[in-house]
Amino acid sequence: MAAAAAVTVLLPPRIPTTTNVTRCSALPSLPPRVSNTKTTLFSPSLNNFSVSRKSSLLQTRASSEESSSVDANEVFTDLKEKWDALENKSTVLLYGGGAIVAIWLSSILVSAINSVPLLPKIMELVGLGYTGWFVYRYLLFKSSRKELATDIESLKKKITGTE
Repeated sequence: MAAAAAVTVLLPPRIPTTTNVTRCSALPSLPPRVSNTKTTLFSPSLNNFSVSRKSSLLQTRASSEESSSVDANEVFTDLKEKWDALENKSTVLLYGGGAIVAIWLSSILVSAINSVPLLPKIMELVGLGYTGWFVYRYLLFKSSRKELATDIESLKKKITGTE
């Protein structure tokens, strides 16, 4: 009797594999999931070893990245100097706030388009078509690449106001 009690303590309870579930789908049901309780019950030292090995690898990677990190105080002092050098702080705040609102509204628009059943796939096709046209028009030949570079330079001049 004591041996039977010890066996029930060591072995996990069995889960019945047959369940009567009414499904409204024509797809076949998947087989039951196989659990790895034997490996966790009988080899806890192997699991602890793999976890400790993973954590040591993570610690090694983190320590190697610390040498190339930038000092946070230096970044904040640079930002403070640039902010103090600005003349129109209200304009910068207005443009920054407008950019945040534009990103928020565009995310709402994209999620609304994504909820329409066929529209996301059509938009992907339009995007792929435009990408193919752009590559053919501007990137495939050397003369068209030069034309693209001059167009970009003229746009930069218009934006900065040096033209």
